[in-house]
Amino acid sequence: MQNIVEKSAKKMNGYLMLFTILALSIFNIYWLVMMIRLELPAMLIVFIPLVIANFLSFSGFFIVQPNEARVLVMFGKYVGSVRDAGFFFANPFVTKKHVSLRIHNFNSERIKVNDLHGNPIEIGAVVVYRVIDSARALFDVENYEQFVAIQSETAIRALASEYPYDSHEDDKASLRGNPTEIAESLTKQVQSRLQVAGVEIIEARISHLAYAQEIAQTMLRRQQAQAIIAARKKIVEGAVGMVQDALRMLSEQNIVTLDEDKKATMVNNLMVALVSDHEVQPVINTGTLYQ
Repeated sequence: MQNIVEKSAKKMNGYLMLFTILALSIFNIYWLVMMIRLELPAMLIVFIPLVIANFLSFSGFFIVQPNEARVLVMFGKYVGSVRDAGFFFANPFVTKKHVSLRIHNFNSERIKVNDLHGNPIEIGAVVVYRVIDSARALFDVENYEQFVAIQSETAIRALASEYPYDSHEDDKASLRGNPTEIAESLTKQVQSRLQVAGVEIIEARISHLAYAQEIAQTMLRRQQAQAIIAARKKIVEGAVGMVQDALRMLSEQNIVTLDEDKKATMVNNLMVALVSDHEVQPVINTGTLYQ
């Protein structure tokens, strides 16, 4: 495949050429009048080519809007692009194809895929992009907008299979728990696929994420159970740390000396008080420590 890169096309000021062509039109009229008055048919040799050139010249004018480009093609050969906004004139035989350089949004459909753990999920994304190379967007792919849509959905499917839907481990990224990291990864994947089309990805972000309907209720209960287990684990870790601190402070400050049995009893009471789901009722010991 021929590698085409955008280049600047030769163009002329449209207003200057419009004045020139209008002057040529006036000269053609004057020439016709003179030919009729002098009755010299031989003057047609000059008049006919001038009239043809005059009419053909009007097809050389074109307008470029801000954030747009015109790709110039002459007899199947790319001759350059015009990005400057304004009124211009180019070779009348050149085809002037329009390419928008404005920012576009692509909102994908909700796609059903399997995550890293094999769970079916529904996912959708929004891709914000723009064309940075008008020649590649027009000649390297059949239709760059359809190309963006297909390659974006392919990247979304690939991304969903690399991450779990949710994770309760802090060191593992998930689709739901790490939106910033997932957005950066999706942007890189889409950009690598669309580089060939001269398209720049400004942002790619997940817009919809949910379990598939057939397992939504089951996964919701599983998710709730995993959340409870993770929360209880944190509570136990905190309670153990508090008990350790309490025993260390009692020992360092010589407040009371406890044997191993009393330490075990104290640890048991503190753990029950700290880990229990229900409010603990205090019991006051009115005797000695060993009663």
